[in-house]
Amino acid sequence: MPIPHLQHKIHSPNSWKDGKPKKVKHKTSLPKAKKKASFFKFFNLKKSKATVSIQDISLKNKKPGRTWRGLIKRWWPYILVLILIIIIAGFAMLAWLAKDLPDPGKLTERKIAQSTKIYDRTGEHLLYEIHGEQKRTLIPLAEIPDYAIQATLALEDQRFYEHKGFSLWGMFRGVVLRTLKGQSAQGGSTLTQQLIKNAILTNERSIIRKAKELILAYKIEKDYSKEEILQMYFNEIPYGSTAYGIEAASYHYFGKSAKELTLGEAAILAALPQSPTYLSPYGSHADRLFARQAYCLDQMTKLGYVTKEQAEAAKAEDITFKQRIEGIEAPHFVFFVKEQLSEKYGDLLVEQGGLKIISTLNYDLQKKAEEIIKEEAEKNQENFDASNASLVAIDVATGQILAMVGSKDFFDDKIDGQVNVATSPRQPGSSFKPIVYTAGFIKGYVPETVVYDLETTFKTFDGNYVPHNYDLKEHGPVSLRTALAGSLNIPAVKMIYLTGIDGVLNLAADLGYSTLTDRSRFGLSLVLGGGEVKLLEHVNAFAALAREGRAAQYSYLLSLEDGEGKVMEEFQKPGLRKVMETETARMTNDVLSDNNARAYIFGQQNYLTLPDRPVAAKTGTTNDYHDAWTIGYTPQIATGVWVGNSNNDAMKRGADGSVVAAPIWQRFMKEATAELSVQNFTKPTYQIPSKPMLGGGANGVKVKIDKMSGLLATDNTPEHLIEEKTFQQAHTILHYVNKDDPLGPAPADPSSDEYYAAWEEAVAKWATENNIINEDPPIEKDNIHLAEDKPTIRIISLEEGQAITDNRIDLEVRISANREVDRVEYYLDNKLLSTSYSRPFNEQINIPPTILNGSHSITAKIYDDLENTNQDTVGINLSRQAYLNINWLEPTAGENIQADNFPLSLLINIDEVEKVKKVDFYYKTDSQENGHWINYVNNPLDNNLKTLWSEAPSSGVYKLYLIITDQNNQIIQGPTITINLQ
Repeated sequence: MPIPHLQHKIHSPNSWKDGKPKKVKHKTSLPKAKKKASFFKFFNLKKSKATVSIQDISLKNKKPGRTWRGLIKRWWPYILVLILIIIIAGFAMLAWLAKDLPDPGKLTERKIAQSTKIYDRTGEHLLYEIHGEQKRTLIPLAEIPDYAIQATLALEDQRFYEHKGFSLWGMFRGVVLRTLKGQSAQGGSTLTQQLIKNAILTNERSIIRKAKELILAYKIEKDYSKEEILQMYFNEIPYGSTAYGIEAASYHYFGKSAKELTLGEAAILAALPQSPTYLSPYGSHADRLFARQAYCLDQMTKLGYVTKEQAEAAKAEDITFKQRIEGIEAPHFVFFVKEQLSEKYGDLLVEQGGLKIISTLNYDLQKKAEEIIKEEAEKNQENFDASNASLVAIDVATGQILAMVGSKDFFDDKIDGQVNVATSPRQPGSSFKPIVYTAGFIKGYVPETVVYDLETTFKTFDGNYVPHNYDLKEHGPVSLRTALAGSLNIPAVKMIYLTGIDGVLNLAADLGYSTLTDRSRFGLSLVLGGGEVKLLEHVNAFAALAREGRAAQYSYLLSLEDGEGKVMEEFQKPGLRKVMETETARMTNDVLSDNNARAYIFGQQNYLTLPDRPVAAKTGTTNDYHDAWTIGYTPQIATGVWVGNSNNDAMKRGADGSVVAAPIWQRFMKEATAELSVQNFTKPTYQIPSKPMLGGGANGVKVKIDKMSGLLATDNTPEHLIEEKTFQQAHTILHYVNKDDPLGPAPADPSSDEYYAAWEEAVAKWATENNIINEDPPIEKDNIHLAEDKPTIRIISLEEGQAITDNRIDLEVRISANREVDRVEYYLDNKLLSTSYSRPFNEQINIPPTILNGSHSITAKIYDDLENTNQDTVGINLSRQAYLNINWLEPTAGENIQADNFPLSLLINIDEVEKVKKVDFYYKTDSQENGHWINYVNNPLDNNLKTLWSEAPSSGVYKLYLIITDQNNQIIQGPTITINLQ
């Protein structure tokens, strides 16, 4: 729908009312002011008189001055003088402002724009040059499609044809009402004010500049028609980068004239002037741009400019933007810096002010990060369908951003590469758990505090919630150290309940998270990553832990100079905010850097370690593998990595943070710390609470018990009768601890807690399944096994070191016992060979042929009827005739062998080959405990057994030996020879 009377030049809204607007010819050049109006002619001021009569006021029984009317009567001359002074001062201020106002008719007099340059932290590497020249192509208003004009009016100034330059209601709504609603204030600027702000005045934020803006707006509305103002607006307003005016913007973004814009494209351009840098389609917030486009089309429908069908069709348009960015390094970081400075100083100064920006970026680390992400992302794409990755590194001491990789490839539209994932909200999975546990430590819990890792039902507003661990196992009572290090989900949910969601969110706010402000959205699942965070803010929060509880705002700027070399801003070391006690942060650092504590889940050799220094780290993975994280830090540098798909498609199963993100993190951290000295985390020193569960002790009391008496074992209790038992009262932590005051008194009625029954039920079931004894341990000691009842035994048929030449040994013993002797057991090298149950308990034992000749021991153990025991041991030297006579024929002992002789023939001789089932040939060095298998011969028929040694090992001295299996499947080690391989 066209704008009413747009085809005619209209001087002022008052001339529309008669339905006969004045027609004039369109001009293709910018209009000039009709005349310069004196400031005092801006306003039609008329004197008015006000008469205050108090003659009819009745003041019965009241003294003058005791009522409001009396006060007015008494003070009205002073009030009148004060009002007059304010009016005079106001006019004086307006006159003073008006005398120095620029001439709005001189829009064509322009200052030459200069290029802004962004450098790395050394000032040697130019990351990007924002070209200062403005691209501007004038276009008559009549050639701009009606819907392009209507789109702008629908978004920026729906009452454009009704006001006279500014809207008091718009300013009231934008400032007062939004402030009362808790929203950030907006200026409520009209189209005319926006024209002045961008084309005439500077973008500084001050009351004086705003006053000048209002005066000029009134003057322009008086000197120019609405059509002329629109024409100036559409030829002057910045649309981002170097595009000024709708025609230049249309060519810049779409490669065509504004006359050819579609409705969807026109709505895109209408959305840009509000914040051209932030909403740039080439930046990280293209989704916001399209959201504003949709809002624009909805407003156009509401105002009757287009039908709903037309609006929906425009939203569905496949809009393609021209590739515009060239000669840029670290693009996501560059546009992050540009966006921050544009918000602070305005787009005009940043894009045309010739600024010299020395950023905090470490160029070498940035290049390493980009290289590592590219290589690892290709592997993740192939193995896990993960197309994208992002990384942020922050210097702990200064909060300076050292590296920022927003995506695998900025120029890859298939992965939405221009979206900066580092500044985009994503669910963090378990990488948010350290924040929850730290909040718990603040409240009074400690790493030794014990909770039960058992399947538990949590009742929530959305129904029953039953969390499960990643490994689908339950681990019983675990310390918070074990639970956090192993990333167990069930204890984590219990931890956020014990801590309180508000306590967690308070800490998150103190640490700088900006995405967790709507507290109504979050429940217990927050601990498992149920709230979105930005990678940049996530890493910065962990950097606060590395600073031992001191939070700081991250920084991106070392210095900023204007076009004349004047320093506008320099890096100042950020003020540190103490958000927790030092010992609290040290607790978390100690847990996250404890590789032994996480080994039961991740193994000792995992990607969360560095080879030369301690490091604290945590992974995270969201449900269905949409996001994978690793965040970790040393006392000097904090780094975070995200892996996933920008469109939120799920990765393949198994795409855990420890699998797809941790390798990137570890590779980068090795590079980042290569030149840094090794610094250790300071160990925490805190008092462990004595309260059960809060200070540990969930595993109960383990004591050694005598099996026969059930009493405490003593030194006289036979070792084989001693068993270790656990005695405990198995209860959940809620039985002993008031979650709102964990260090205070125990709860008078634990069952009043809403989760007590469910937690206790799970613990009771576990105790039954694990034979946990819910009773106190015994305090009395074993009283049936007495020292005086201990029997004695001595082997009298052998002398120490006696040579044994036969396989049979006759053993005689002398015994003494106060009680009845039950048995005597005979052992060869701790292997039971025989047992005698009758007096005189002597025995003949047979030594197996598999036992090699040499030093061995014979032991006799005596037991009485109460299992009191004693023993005697004698050393012997076996010198029996060999069970098998085996000789090496080839090679011979000490022979020098050349590698060229391989394959090498191995030949042995066995005299009683019928006893042999199999012969295995091995070799090894003196330093090797286990040998290397060479070959074997099965069921030999000939006394001479031959096989081949195929491949020669490296040169050196080797031992060749045999392992023989006889027909009774007994294993015998054959003779060994030494050879020298050259």
